[in-house]
Amino acid sequence: MNRHSRFPLVALIVVALLGYLWWITPSAIPPRPATALARGGTLTGALRAEPRSFNRLASRDLSTEVVTLLTQGKLVRVNRATQELEPWLAERWTSSPDGLVHTLTLRDGLQWSDGAPFTSADAAFTIAAVFDPNTKSVLASSLEVDGAPIGVTTPDARTVVVTFPRPFGPGIRLLDNVVILPKHRLESAVAAGTLSQAWGPTTPPAELVGMGPFVLASYEPGQRITFARNPRYWRRDDTGQPLPYLDRLVLEIVPDQNGELLALQSGRIDITQQQLRADDYAAAREMERAGGLRVQEVGVSPDPDVFFFNQRQTVWAKDPRGSWMATETFRKALNHAIDREAYANTVFLGAAVPVHGPVSPGNKKWFWPDLPRYAFDREKASALLTELGLANRDADAFLEDAGGREARFTMLIFKGNTGLERGAQVLKESWERIGVAVDIVPLETGALVERMLGGAFDAIFFNYVATDPDPAMQRDFWLSSGSAHIWNIGQKTPATAWEREMDDLVARQAAAVDPAERVRLFRDVQRVFSEHLPALYFAAPRLFVAVGPRVRNETPGVTRPQLLWSADTLAVVGDAPAR
Repeated sequence: MNRHSRFPLVALIVVALLGYLWWITPSAIPPRPATALARGGTLTGALRAEPRSFNRLASRDLSTEVVTLLTQGKLVRVNRATQELEPWLAERWTSSPDGLVHTLTLRDGLQWSDGAPFTSADAAFTIAAVFDPNTKSVLASSLEVDGAPIGVTTPDARTVVVTFPRPFGPGIRLLDNVVILPKHRLESAVAAGTLSQAWGPTTPPAELVGMGPFVLASYEPGQRITFARNPRYWRRDDTGQPLPYLDRLVLEIVPDQNGELLALQSGRIDITQQQLRADDYAAAREMERAGGLRVQEVGVSPDPDVFFFNQRQTVWAKDPRGSWMATETFRKALNHAIDREAYANTVFLGAAVPVHGPVSPGNKKWFWPDLPRYAFDREKASALLTELGLANRDADAFLEDAGGREARFTMLIFKGNTGLERGAQVLKESWERIGVAVDIVPLETGALVERMLGGAFDAIFFNYVATDPDPAMQRDFWLSSGSAHIWNIGQKTPATAWEREMDDLVARQAAAVDPAERVRLFRDVQRVFSEHLPALYFAAPRLFVAVGPRVRNETPGVTRPQLLWSADTLAVVGDAPAR
């Protein structure tokens, strides 16, 4: 999701008040080692799920995002270690004094992986495709400003002019949301209205063309995805050596976290998809002392796990449980029933901080420590359930409503994610203490996402990853019309008065150019969220990453994928792991 995907510590202010020319050159790219690293070799990592597509315009799952980061390019990108904006396929840009017009200059002589020239026409084609109604792109809302699409013109082959319909606080940081696709390969799919089906998992690798450091070499469903160096990749390190350093990158499909850790410990893989689990940290440190791994602490995750109920009115109109399950009062009762300190200690073995909303302390710019909270209070929780007419009518362990239906719901979680499994068990036990029964159903990632998109669920507890911490870059989550508004996706009109209020605040916050005003407005957004609790949050883990002894030059970030976001600078020494 663009919060996946779960969306900068400092916003790019559009300089409207200063009438100032903002100019970035290639030197803004973080320096790489002055001593050249050895080029070549194969690095092996892990993916926890199959990609649903190779087309980022059509899918927002994490595996698709990883494939996209490896094979595609953006005009500008947000560095996931520093959270600052960097020039990428565009080497520089200027912004008009009113912040509405941004002129980007592309690097000279760039080529697609198939040798075709990369030009401004590709950028214009991609952004037009995002907004094509036949594409139904998951990125469309993330490229709008206050509900209106951005405009693009191309005066020449190296110039892209992006025009905003109105001022936008983060400026062209917005362009980090979209990868540029090859017009010469996909123009026919757009014309036929089939771009959303293009580049599916069965597409032959030779048809997938990109501007990223790697090209897809092979895909063996259920086993692995193999990437080879893109010989036409544009980037070099400080010594002038072409990137990427690696010849090949292999991602093994390892759905289970235990299996992923065993593969890392045995040397079968070099890096994991994401951070270590809390209960693996001690073992990883022991292996580090023995020389088998290297462990780094990255910081507090900006993406706490999230629990939410289905709030589609069409679903509950047919289910009598909706009279209590679809209410704010029920959500507030469940929220009061959770001891967050105990949750952090049990689920993350103390390596976490309690949180009360979607913005964690790991998002330093936008975290609000005074967010209204719901204290742990089982008596209060029980009183709220009584208000809903739930009572123990048959002397068993659980409450019933006036119709005799048990206060029970099903919670879907990702299968094989032990952190979510343990967290779900803590939630289940906590809620059963106040008389609410919970059935936990683990599903494969793709199946869970399908259920979520189709509205076929009671409740979901899962990982939701922001691609950028700036809330104006997460509007697909906050806006009722957003494709990542998880509790009720893509509403034509706000289903509730408070969602309408939040839509207005989010639009005003995104349009503001004054940093203090943006912070104030986003606190109001968080206040409305806390008052109505469309989703519940409990703890944000401290992040640790581990890499095998062969890995060199890793640059971990706090957002997933912590290591593969900068795959072009990863290097290895020694022999590749045996498969």
